[in-house]
This record gives sequence, structure tokens and C-alpha cells, in this order.
Amino acid sequence: MCGIIGYIGEQTAADIILSGLQKLEYRGYDSAGVAIASDGKIERRRCEGKLVKLANLLRDQPLCGTTGIGHTRWATHGRPTEFNAHPHIDCTGALSVVHNGIIENYLKLKQDLIAGGHEFRSQTDTEALAHLIEEEMKIDNDVEKALSRALKKVDGAYAIGVIHKDSPDILLAARKSSPLILGIGDGENFIASDVPAILPYTRSIIYLEDEEIAIISRDKAVVKNLDGETIEKKIEHIEWNPVLAEKGGFPHFMLKEIFEQPQVIRNTIGGRTDEESAKIYLEELGLSVEEAQKLSAIYIVACGTAYYAGMVGKYMLEKLARVHVDVDLASEFRYRAPMVDANTLVIVISQSGETADTLAALREAKSLGAKVIGIVNVKGSSIAREVDGALYIHAGPEIGVASTKAYVAMLIALLLLSLQFGRMRGLVSVPEARRLIHLLKELPRNIETVLSEAADMNWIADRFCECSDFLYLGRGINFPTAMEGSLKLKEISYIHAEAYAAGEMKHGPIALIDRRMPVVAIATKSDTYDKMLSNVQEVIAREGMVIALATTGDEQIKEYTQNVIYVPETEEILSPIINVVPLQLLAYKIAINRGSDVDQPRNLAKSVTVE
Repeated sequence: MCGIIGYIGEQTAADIILSGLQKLEYRGYDSAGVAIASDGKIERRRCEGKLVKLANLLRDQPLCGTTGIGHTRWATHGRPTEFNAHPHIDCTGALSVVHNGIIENYLKLKQDLIAGGHEFRSQTDTEALAHLIEEEMKIDNDVEKALSRALKKVDGAYAIGVIHKDSPDILLAARKSSPLILGIGDGENFIASDVPAILPYTRSIIYLEDEEIAIISRDKAVVKNLDGETIEKKIEHIEWNPVLAEKGGFPHFMLKEIFEQPQVIRNTIGGRTDEESAKIYLEELGLSVEEAQKLSAIYIVACGTAYYAGMVGKYMLEKLARVHVDVDLASEFRYRAPMVDANTLVIVISQSGETADTLAALREAKSLGAKVIGIVNVKGSSIAREVDGALYIHAGPEIGVASTKAYVAMLIALLLLSLQFGRMRGLVSVPEARRLIHLLKELPRNIETVLSEAADMNWIADRFCECSDFLYLGRGINFPTAMEGSLKLKEISYIHAEAYAAGEMKHGPIALIDRRMPVVAIATKSDTYDKMLSNVQEVIAREGMVIALATTGDEQIKEYTQNVIYVPETEEILSPIINVVPLQLLAYKIAINRGSDVDQPRNLAKSVTVE
């Protein structure tokens, strides 16, 4: 969940580390810190709060030295205070550690270390690592071997960076179940939780695997296992342009990413369709026609926004491929007894490819004999490396904590997958496939129309921004759209919002409706449009305030409410891809009116790499 970065080279380490932390702040921003090894000592600067406070501290109290580590924190153990901020040190101050993850047996380790004379200064699980390495160094005073021995005693997840005052020409790193990459430069090298942190300096990347340790100097990076055996690693080249990770003139990353969605759709479709032949090209999945035809069931497993994308995918797959689909929260999937076997396909969805619960569910599914494919954004991520086939969404770096463009790209990927399965199973005809591919390629232009009219939502945001509660209603394939719209409002405006299948309103939620309750109704053209209008009338009858999402040209909806947001008409199966965009914008505009930090909402982090 937290973000870490390390540098060794010839430049001032603190400057590079601070710059990298600014690219990683979406991973956590409760506190931050930097430690530098120089002149036979470790010096630290730490503070509670966002990185601007650390930047001011480093300006007033600069750190020299060319080897260092940094951290931006999302609190798991211990309150977000300066004394809980990373980097942590051992008793002597000779060694410093940054860590992303959770040390599950830290209480036992801490008790043993305190009994052995170690003094703890924080409430964090991470500090136990620093003291454990210190204890192991008493054997041979070799920090690399001490780290290996220490990690064999650790249960849980970790991505760590370590520096020692007596070895300023060495930076150590290790990982297990938490993301960590090495950046290979010219006379300088890096470690980081995520690619954007080091893109300004290098695009040459090594992905560490579980229980691997990297020993990094200015000129090389050697990777070993915990037994000290050297492992040959491939250097990957990252295609992302650093400019993609900047705001590009937009006031917030979230707004920039909302406006990037037409191009993201084009990128996700890429060369994967041929309208003339009605073919879908997803060879990277490694799924044969025979395997597709033998499928007895599909599980879609994900968390948060990716879970709502999976719910839309259920409608798509069941309609086009006629196969039973269950959608599971990853955090629940692994703790029950899922009915999974060799004829079951499990689809895991994760923007980062590092979501801890989803990664654990993937491993559980594979252990039960299922074929697992992943829908992911980040190439080389843990999920991308462990699935049997990966469908990349090509959304580019998504910096805003509240996902927007990645969600839309996931829906495109799921539709392509549904079309592919429908064709493989002989259930989608050539003319129907051609028609859907054509409509799919029109989506970017339709979304551009929605974005061109974004200002029309300002007065709706102005009117409702002070409300304390919202209801979102949807039917069929747009019930998950209501859930995603509700989530966006909660995430960035801190307004309580709930989403319901509209037909369920009479079974309880209708009791909440009064003149203070805005109800967002997704009432675009569909097979259930008339039923949705009936639900709208039920809200109006109870003096609820309706905000309607409707299809362009629908004048009937204005008989019930003047708060109408129009979107271009499209096929119902494609409508969630268009319909979510105005809901993203509505949440954004309401949050701005309330003075919220839309890119870094409180208590949230972009990549949830702990359970």
C-alpha cells in the first residue's frame, strides 16, 4: 500500500527520492521520510502528513549523500505520526529500513527482540525488521547475509529497501507478495514500488520475484535468493512516456484521466478486432476453441472498482457466450470453498496487477486446477506474471486514486473477451459480431460528446453538493454502473452514497427517500426503460430529488425531473461504458465544490497491496 524508492549513484539522493515519492504519493500519504547513508552515518528527515511537508523540511534541513531510501506511508500498524513514519532505524542508528506490506508475526518478533535488549521507538511492524537485521548482523557483521537470515524468520508481505552506514556504496532490496522493481541506469540504479517513480531516469526495469534479494551498487544489480544463490534476471523495457504521468494542463490527475478515456478505449481495442472478418484477436490469453467450448463456469474475481467491472462482465459473458458466470470479491473467494475445477475459467481483474487479495485468489484458483487469465494494466506485475494468460488494457499510468480510465478499459477488455467466447462457442453470428465491433469503435466519439458537454453538469453539482446522502439506482447491466457511480462519489467527496438494483427499492431503501435525498437514476434506453421510469415516479411521489441519466432525445424523462444528463444512444450491452463517464464527472464536480482532495482522498491508496 505504501510507496518506497531508493537511489544509488552520483546525484544527490534526497532530490531524486523526493521526486520519486511525489510520483508514488497515490500509494499513501499519511506520513513520509528519507534516509541517506553518508560520511559514516545515517541521517533521516521524517514528518507526518503529505509530501509537501517533507519537501519543506528537506529545504530547511538538506541531506547530502548519494545513497538513500524514501517512503510515503499508508498506515496499517500505528497512527500516522512522525515517530511512526519510515524510514526506521535499529538501536545503533547504523541501519535504516523502508517497507511496504505487513509483517504478520511482528508481535512475536518484537517481544523476542525486546527480551534481547532492543529498544523500539515506534508502533509499526516495520521497525521489527530493522532490529531483526541488527540482531542477525551480530553473527558476521555482513548486512547482506543478515538480511537473508532475517527474512527467513518473517511471515507476511514485504517490499523493503535497506541502507547501512558502513556500506554507503550498497543498496539492498527484497520482496515477497508486495511489488518492487529495480531501475537500471547509467552509473546509477534505483528501487521503487511502481514504474512512474523512476521513469524520468530510466525505462530499463528488473522485476523482483518473491523471496529475492537485490544487492545494488552504482554499476550493477545482483539478484539472489534467500540462500545466497545468484539468479539471472531479464531487463525489461518500459514503453510508458513520463509525460503520461503528468497532469498535462488539467487541475487534477482524475480529470485528466477522465478526459483520456476516448483514447484509452482506442488503445485497448488496438489491433484486436477485424470488422470485416468479425474476428477478435486475443491470442495472448492462450485459450483454445476447445477449452472455450468445454467451459462449465466462469468466476470473475476482483476488488473495488475492478469488481464492479466484473459485474458488468457477467452480463456481457452470459449474454454473448451463454456460460454461467459468478462474480466474487477476491477477499471472500479464498476464504470459502469455491466450486472450481479444470473446466472452470477464473478471470482476475486488477489495474495494478498487485492487489493482494486478488493475487491470493489467483493462487487459490490455480491450486484447485482452474485456468486463470488476468485483465491487468501493468505489464510485468505479479498478477501478469502468474496468470496463464494476460489481457492488457493499455490504459497507461493511472495516478488518481479513484479509478476512472482503467475501469472503462476493463469494460472494453471484458466485452472483447465476451465477443471472443461467443464466437468460439458458435453463439455470435458473423453479422452480429460485425455490428458490435462497429459500435464498439464508435464509443470513443460518443464519449468525446459526453466530455464536450461536461460543463452542463456544473449546475447539478452546485445544487446537490451540500447533500449528505445519495441513492443510485440502475437495472440490468447498468446496476453495476450505479454501484461504480456511488463508489466514485463516496471516494472523493466523502458523501454517504448507496446503490441498489432499482427493482429492490421497494424492499427497504424506499424508506430513506424524502425531499433531502437525491436519487441518481440510470434511465438510458434499454429493455427495462419503462420499469426504470416507474421507479423514478416512485421517488417523485415521495418528494425525492431525481437526477436522471438519459439517452439523447428522451423528452419523456423531463416530465419527472429537470435534472437530466444526456448521453448518446448506443447498444444496451455497451451502455455502461458511456454511462459511467458522466457519473465520474458528477462525482468530481461535487467533490471540487466541497473542497475535497480528489486525487488523494483521505484513508485511500491506489494500490492495495496488503490484505
